[in-house]
Amino acid sequence: MSAAAPAQQALKGVDLGTSRIVLATLKGETVALKTELNAFVELPYSKMTEQMLLRENILHRVEGDRIYAYGNRADEFAKFLESDARRPMQSGLLNPAEPKNLEMMEALIESLCGRATKGEKVCLSVPSAPAERSPDLIYHERSMLSIFQRLGYEAQAVNEGLAVVYAELKDANFTGIGMSFGGGMCNMCLAYLGLPVLTIATTRAGDYIDASAASVTGETPTTVRLHKENAAESGFGLEATEGSAIDRALSIYYGDTIETAAQALQSALRDSRRLPRFTGPVPVVCAGGTALARAFLPRLRAALAATELPITLGEITLAKDPMSATAKGALVGAMLNM
Repeated sequence: MSAAAPAQQALKGVDLGTSRIVLATLKGETVALKTELNAFVELPYSKMTEQMLLRENILHRVEGDRIYAYGNRADEFAKFLESDARRPMQSGLLNPAEPKNLEMMEALIESLCGRATKGEKVCLSVPSAPAERSPDLIYHERSMLSIFQRLGYEAQAVNEGLAVVYAELKDANFTGIGMSFGGGMCNMCLAYLGLPVLTIATTRAGDYIDASAASVTGETPTTVRLHKENAAESGFGLEATEGSAIDRALSIYYGDTIETAAQALQSALRDSRRLPRFTGPVPVVCAGGTALARAFLPRLRAALAATELPITLGEITLAKDPMSATAKGALVGAMLNM
């Protein structure tokens, strides 16, 4: 690489998602990725349980007569216990109903990112927020920045939708719409030459789909989510009109989520008084685990085609790696702005 490589390797990009936390770092000419499930389970303490967790290299911490297992293996315990894993985040922000939210977020972030070396910098994703949740977003963003600062990083935040633009629309001079269909929110950003023109969020995303489908099928949200995430094996797609009750419910709530995002984008663009004069059609790129379902993109294209927008949309595509696009975009943000 060029002489700039050492400085680049001191940068990290982090996607702080409701469902997963993704770390992106530059290793030579390639981007290395690491992921942890953003969840934990509480277990009664026993020496045998602690030894098993140590032997299996499962992230955990002991607090008195309780053990908290967190990260990628948390779902195994939740399914075994026939319950749902506890979530430090909800709807894209810190979960106000979870008393251990900050404590577990710090544990997860430290296990994934480690402590900073001298001068190491990180750019972390933060969502947009509906107007009524603006105070929650301020608390969430500042709390997350504080965690990274305690770990020794020079930290700054980037909007999640803008991070998708950074990751995927370099050839369009970072101009276009980034849509991140995550677990807690759908985040959208219209950017012009790398600058955010407007940002939007809806809380109808992966968790909404899981909880709604669970409610009408009698399953737990964890069972529904695992079924959804194993779509390639289960054959789940948005065109499902037959099949299991879970498949049918998921198809309905996916459609509702997509239509809600399209309508929110339409409203925001119509209400904006400062849209740039675009010289051509505006590209749209989608990311996030919720966008991985089969036939998601045709359904989104149809929903956007049914809206009346003050701009002309160009090609609507899926990110090269939807699960890591936000983290990669945060890494690009670190390179551009730090």
